[in-house]
Amino acid sequence: MHKAPERPRTPAVSDAEAGPTTLSGIPVRREYGPEDVAELDPERDLGTPGDYPYTRGLKSSGFRTSRWTMRQFAGHKTAKDTNERFKYLVAHGQTGLSVAFDLPTLMGIDSDDPLAEGEVGREGVAVSSLRDMEALFDGIDLGKASTSMTINLPAAALLAMYLAVADKQGVPYKRLRGTLQLDILKEYIAQNEYLYPPEQSMRLVLDTIEYCVKEVPRYYPISISGYHIREAGADAVQELAFTLADGTDYVRRLAARGLAVDDFARNLSFFFDVHNDFFEEIAKLRAGRRIWARFMKETMGAKHPLSWMLPMHCQTAGVSLTAQQPLNNLPRVTFQALAGVLGGTQSLHTNSFDEALALPSEEAVMLALRTQQIIAEESGVTDTVDPFGGSYYLESLTDEVERRAVALMKRIEELGGVVPALEKGFFHKEIAETAYRYDRDLGRGRRKVVGVNAFEGGSRKVEVLQIHSHVEKRQIAALKKLRRQRDNAAVAAGLARLREAARGPANLLPPILECVKAYATVGEVTKTLQEVFGEYPVNRS
Repeated sequence: MHKAPERPRTPAVSDAEAGPTTLSGIPVRREYGPEDVAELDPERDLGTPGDYPYTRGLKSSGFRTSRWTMRQFAGHKTAKDTNERFKYLVAHGQTGLSVAFDLPTLMGIDSDDPLAEGEVGREGVAVSSLRDMEALFDGIDLGKASTSMTINLPAAALLAMYLAVADKQGVPYKRLRGTLQLDILKEYIAQNEYLYPPEQSMRLVLDTIEYCVKEVPRYYPISISGYHIREAGADAVQELAFTLADGTDYVRRLAARGLAVDDFARNLSFFFDVHNDFFEEIAKLRAGRRIWARFMKETMGAKHPLSWMLPMHCQTAGVSLTAQQPLNNLPRVTFQALAGVLGGTQSLHTNSFDEALALPSEEAVMLALRTQQIIAEESGVTDTVDPFGGSYYLESLTDEVERRAVALMKRIEELGGVVPALEKGFFHKEIAETAYRYDRDLGRGRRKVVGVNAFEGGSRKVEVLQIHSHVEKRQIAALKKLRRQRDNAAVAAGLARLREAARGPANLLPPILECVKAYATVGEVTKTLQEVFGEYPVNRS
């Protein structure tokens, strides 16, 4: 990999003497000039927009001829409620659907499981069976929609349900577009929504990707996610390094299965957080494309230019939202979204101003969508491609972010790769130390958060979305009715075939698809695999 030129290191100083730094701790000088980019090779390091190494963006036209996909995250209460929210957003200009699932669904637990009590429909939509998935997309043509599903542990079952709905609508799999999160490695690193041991989880992930590459070719079966790593307390450099390390692990494992890199590379996508440090976030996205392009071309030997590209979805930083003075979140989200656009994202979600208090209200999610539309149509930033390209500061910062991220990725390789590094506690230690430093800086006033430790007066009460207990009762009643009405013999036979397949080398997507078409639930599929795979209890919350 390219090694960026060494920069003089700033000597250790006291808090009182310290100058400004980025959120990742990169020192920021008062002024930047030609000497700061003198070592950059314009062709190798920058190129032109749409050309290797894609530092300046994946498309030569930028956003002049087409905008990024505006994909607002939506999910609350039941499938019927979320279906109504989808249609509301589409009617007001949203260009992609994005499903937020509730905690029981994320953990592979059915709504009527005792462990789900009090959580059904509260953090997203409750989906326990194909019946719920049918209601979720009622009246929505899957041949025209682009749907993202933020789901990991039971992702294969939820994808199978989506495919089953497509079958019922008569939509061929080759027409389906969208993204499945599926990135289980980041669950072990940051979010802790996992169940099986890492290697068994990876088998399920790789089976899903391989199936989609062959059967659902326009779909992104994985969104390799730095977002949750960042939300757990990582800084921008760690987010980039850990995410790309996860990506390299998936690529190497798929290649080891015998898949040609150029056959699956274009089915991989990435998901990044866009936080408060405006220029560092732009630099992070530019550096990420450059690192990935070099890895795919120079290390993995991919031949097709599409295989060198890093397509990304970005979301503004949920962890930056404050419950104090929540309307302040509107400008925060605006400049975070602007950084994502200037960084060259292909898809964007803007958080709602009230999300530090509850799931977003209809008014708040509308304002979040309008934020993207105003950036796209009124700001002028889409008129030219990579408008900050060549900036002394931004190019120097991009180079430094790359240098630090590559160094972290090398440390992970020295530990034996992502899974051995996980088992050694490397990621948790790194993130915990960074989160501690940030919290300490807030306490000392070195970092300012308006409304929290600066300019604290003048809060205003806002109305928040309420999720009442009758939502859970209705969902449980519907699930119990399904269990009575379905062909339970067919469900049992399908689950038995899935159990047997899990004991062997066969791809697990076909038997999972058979199970969900018989209306087996998410929890039944998850528990059947758990009988074979076992459970991984380390660091579970």
